[in-house]
Amino acid sequence: MEIEFIELAVKNMVCPRCIKVVKEGFEQMGYQVLAINLGSVKVKGTIDFVAINKMLIANGFELLASKEQKLIEEIKINIINLVQLVDIRIHQNLSVWLAQQLNTDYHYLSVLFSAAEGITIERFFILHRIEKVKELLVYNEMNLKEIAFLIGFSSVSHLSAQFKKITGFTTTHFKEIGQQKRKSLDQI
Repeated sequence: MEIEFIELAVKNMVCPRCIKVVKEGFEQMGYQVLAINLGSVKVKGTIDFVAINKMLIANGFELLASKEQKLIEEIKINIINLVQLVDIRIHQNLSVWLAQQLNTDYHYLSVLFSAAEGITIERFFILHRIEKVKELLVYNEMNLKEIAFLIGFSSVSHLSAQFKKITGFTTTHFKEIGQQKRKSLDQI
């Protein structure tokens, strides 16, 4: 079907490297990429959805078709973007912030996300925050107090307790074993 352009929703695009891989995949297939962001690609040309999805799956991604799938991916992208910012402290509850970002009732978002992903939005957020803490611990450029403040924990003890609960390690022990225990964003 010949169209001027189409915007496709893509699952598992969670980092700049993902954007690069997806863009290269589309370009190798002969598509002109007009715009690309986390979770979406705007392309020009005749669209072969089967071939595109095959290429995406081969690279660890997939097309999102339903409105619900797209909304779940938007939740993930918003949380990942929030955590990857230098200062992730938001001045309201995550539920209020996310509902405003997506212009959708939080209860609906929560039920949809939990049913599809098997974890709550809050748990997803905590896992990403802890992964960011791991990254900062490995870099060894900030002390624990600075990391706790930057990532939005109320105190060092709150961060330490959450870290131990999620990873099974103290922050000190994690610093010793470092990089080998980190996860890529799409594995969280």
